[in-house]
Amino acid sequence: MTALSDSEVRTAHLVASVLLGYPDGRLHEARPLLMKSVAVLPAGEVRARLAAFLVHVAATGRGDLEAHYVATFDLKRRCCPYLTYYTYGDTRKRGAALLRFKHAFSAAGFELTSEELPDHLAVVCELSARGAVGPATRLLREHRAGLELLRRSLEAERSPYAEVVAAVEATLPPAGPRERAAALRLAAEGPPAEQVGLEPFGVTGEHR
Repeated sequence: MTALSDSEVRTAHLVASVLLGYPDGRLHEARPLLMKSVAVLPAGEVRARLAAFLVHVAATGRGDLEAHYVATFDLKRRCCPYLTYYTYGDTRKRGAALLRFKHAFSAAGFELTSEELPDHLAVVCELSARGAVGPATRLLREHRAGLELLRRSLEAERSPYAEVVAAVEATLPPAGPRERAAALRLAAEGPPAEQVGLEPFGVTGEHR
């Protein structure tokens, strides 16, 4: 697999960020531009998987897309798009993990709001798309086990969104034995459960 340049990663993450957001009218308006962006990526898994999802968007009515998004990401905990959830669940440790995401956004010069938690996969991809490829990639790699578990869960649900998550994974270096072991452990044990309040860190721009 040929490694993508930083510019190509930014393009791929930009497309993924839009596709992983709530599929309202803006997605359909942006589809022609997204298709052009994907077409300039090198031939390979990233381009093929993003293109496959865009074909799905073109062939599916907006109402069906919205219903599937809600049924998948809002109603199935195993398909949670928040990366720290897989490792920390709803525990106090997750709050500290969210601070790391918040600091990454602040260091890159992006203002956070209360609209979205910064560990949402679409938001992390947006961070990369805006130019902070290195910090965003580090966050994705640190939570690669959760990312892989999300992809596996989407595949088990036969959700087209598995294509987008797989495309994001394909922009990263191959997973090592330690990352694969962590993913298997998460799959077997699931996230820890300890219900606590979390400060709602968000990023400017809605993904829902």
